[in-house]
Amino acid sequence: MQETAINQNITLKLIPMTKLKTTTIGIYIHRPLTKKEASLNALLPSVLKRGCRLCPDTEAIAAYLEDLYGATLASTVIKRGDDHIMHFDLETISDKYALGGEKLCASLTRLMLSILFEPNVRDGEFDAQIVEQEKNNAKDKISALKNDKRSYASSRCMEEMCEGESFAISRLGTAEGIDEITPRSLYLHYKNIITSSPIDIYVCGEADAEALAAAVREYISGLEFSTPTLPQTQILKKSDAEKKDVTERMDVTQGKLAIGFRTNTAPTDADYSALLVLNSLYGGGAHSKLFNNVREKLSLAYYASSQLEKFKGLLVVNAGIEFKNEKLAYDESLAQLEEIRRANISEQEFSSSINDILNSLNSYYDDPRYLQNFYLSQHIAGTNRDIEYVKEQIKNVTVDDVVEVSKKLELDTVYFLAGKEEN
Repeated sequence: MQETAINQNITLKLIPMTKLKTTTIGIYIHRPLTKKEASLNALLPSVLKRGCRLCPDTEAIAAYLEDLYGATLASTVIKRGDDHIMHFDLETISDKYALGGEKLCASLTRLMLSILFEPNVRDGEFDAQIVEQEKNNAKDKISALKNDKRSYASSRCMEEMCEGESFAISRLGTAEGIDEITPRSLYLHYKNIITSSPIDIYVCGEADAEALAAAVREYISGLEFSTPTLPQTQILKKSDAEKKDVTERMDVTQGKLAIGFRTNTAPTDADYSALLVLNSLYGGGAHSKLFNNVREKLSLAYYASSQLEKFKGLLVVNAGIEFKNEKLAYDESLAQLEEIRRANISEQEFSSSINDILNSLNSYYDDPRYLQNFYLSQHIAGTNRDIEYVKEQIKNVTVDDVVEVSKKLELDTVYFLAGKEEN
């Protein structure tokens, strides 16, 4: 990856990819995850991509993208630990495939810069109709979070684990927070953050990094930037608090069990690679102990898996179960962790866990967005490793390493999404 500092705020990162026929651009604006900003950050990207000086409305943007051989533009908001990130994704075919020799990447960059730094504003505020439309869309997205009960249960478990901390805040903000936003308050927020935030621009494909960097520098030459700070996340560490049990009831036919552990391991720790292997072995796929025992052997769950939240130091077991099997599934999930702690790990289980991670890492080379996300995560975590280094670290993990890191896991919260009580 070739990294070029545009200024103290903006960094351009080129990830050369010659096997694909496209060029993908990802813009990431980093903000601290706070109640005050969450709803504003969630709404802002969707308003910005509705028009700019270069393309004043959605029709003009659509026509511009169509002229770039059907290029695409999307926006969203994500969180990585306590880092709340406004994300824009753009893609077009590589310049070498342009029939007329057009500079497609440069043209796409021009649109990106206009959206970021030249939004449509009148009398010190965004267009009221557009803001209202996007507020409604934002509230619909918040309401839809409950539709995916599996994801919802996992998120709720982590919220309970991090109660009172920034990480408990939803990346989409709140419906109440969205309602409070006005066209003027959103523009004032935009003005406050656009030149004071770290901004990473990832370009995946075949591109001239120096030419792109020069274009960005020229575009922002009239703007004044202030020194930014990349949001930092504190790993949730072991405490003396008792296990928290939370039951929530909805009109559901299948229970959702989420068991949250503190890992007490940060991405920068020497045993983080062992934690990755542990997660794979415990519930990372069809080779895992949760899948083969809780789901297959004992038929206690429709699905049983585990996931890591690397930035906050969490591991969550997820299981879809019959309501009556709550205790059985819970007990067996803990029993499988105990099997790992006792080193009751077969050679096939261990090798499959290692290979599953390596195969996943190798697949990143075929997907520009996976590559962006990998390097973005490394940047946020402060590790800044490449894929091959991570692969070598994984290959060096031993069974003893996994056993030791498994002993650091501490049960924190048990969340159960149950059905409505009968009268």
